[in-house]
Amino acid sequence: MKLSFHGAAGDVTGSCYLLEGNGTRILIDCGLYQGSRELEEDNADDFGFDPTAIDYLLLTHAHLDHCGRIPLLVDRGFKGEIITTAASRELARLVMLDAAGLQEEEARYLNRRAQRRGRPGAEIVPLYTILDALNALESFGRVAHYNQPLQLAPGIQATFIDAGHILGSACIMLEVTEGSKPRRILFSGDLGLNARPILRDPAPPPQVDVVVMESTYGDRQHKQLQPSIKEFYEAIVATVRRGGNVVIPTFALERAQEILFYLHAGREQGVLPGTLQVFLDSPMAISATQIFKRHPECYDPETAELFRTGRDPFEFPGLHFTRETAESMAINKIAGGAVILAGAGMCTGGRVRHHLKHNLGRRQCSVVFVGFAAQGTLARQIVDGAKTVKIFGDDYPVLAQVHTIGGFSAHAGQAELLAWHRQTGHPETTFLVHGEKESMTVLGGLLTNTKVMMPEIQQSYQL
Repeated sequence: MKLSFHGAAGDVTGSCYLLEGNGTRILIDCGLYQGSRELEEDNADDFGFDPTAIDYLLLTHAHLDHCGRIPLLVDRGFKGEIITTAASRELARLVMLDAAGLQEEEARYLNRRAQRRGRPGAEIVPLYTILDALNALESFGRVAHYNQPLQLAPGIQATFIDAGHILGSACIMLEVTEGSKPRRILFSGDLGLNARPILRDPAPPPQVDVVVMESTYGDRQHKQLQPSIKEFYEAIVATVRRGGNVVIPTFALERAQEILFYLHAGREQGVLPGTLQVFLDSPMAISATQIFKRHPECYDPETAELFRTGRDPFEFPGLHFTRETAESMAINKIAGGAVILAGAGMCTGGRVRHHLKHNLGRRQCSVVFVGFAAQGTLARQIVDGAKTVKIFGDDYPVLAQVHTIGGFSAHAGQAELLAWHRQTGHPETTFLVHGEKESMTVLGGLLTNTKVMMPEIQQSYQL
């Protein structure tokens, strides 16, 4: 049996792992690299394996860095079956189509700009198109249900276990029998936190032989949630008093819904001003919010009760859903008193860059980061204190107040990662992935019940 690593190995994005056993090739995730231009170029490179030889793709969840290269995989010859949960299936469709649309839009913009500046050069083409994304949807087959084993091939079963990260997210355990010896390999996907709103807590993992585990926050704990909520409300109130706007770069899945949940609560509690205007300026986040409402099987009991009694936590006075481009552009005419949630969360694309362009240079305004910012992204540059940043090829000063509020993360912190791993028993080997070098090294030093490996990209191991 062989396990190889084709993404998120020594890095945080691009999750993609290949297990070969019993004559079957199973891919776990096929995500997009996000960050620097070099990483973006890596997306177009060879996968490191033959897409035509893959029998199954099991998707842990629908974040772009886990599903974003699926259209490219299908375009390059993948003919197998994609299996994921019902909620992840809906969200992955949304994410892939949105990514394709953004890539097409970006290519058109860059080609037009090159023409205007008299430097046309070679035509820039998107990584994949909307048509490619639609074609990829044809490969989605069976729906996985939590804790119900799925037979993939003789001697191979897959079980999806609730990861509590985003709607529909799962850890995936593969049970592979070669000869008479069964082996259990557990892929953590991205792990969530306990006692968070909306979704259930992560389910306890089974005891296994091998673990492939994320390590995003392996070197630190998150801020406590309640102080983070208080800091969030204070940043909004202070900005409104200064006469400015609050720009929140927002991941469309889970983070946007969680922020709406807390804005709703702040309005109900009277902590936030009643005149506050909130704009969810992300067609994908708007659609994702509708998908959330269709999957109560993923809710925690408190959120399920809110919906049961008709108190939608994603709706409140002053909230505006802006799907159309003209509506988005009109927001930039508002001088103050607005909270603008827009994607992408790492500011690598989407409408948030337009809002940053109009608000970053105003001292009255604030930019509030509520999620992870990978190395090389525009979000990371602002978080790290850059005085000027480049947006659409032009330099803009950073004069707005910048807030980084870590307590909203959808990822498990160090203590939760260690507690989760302890429940896997005494695995022979644990492969740490989906983390920067420092976080993996720190976490690896704390794992005492297993042999720890930190694979490099395209590295393979015999199990």
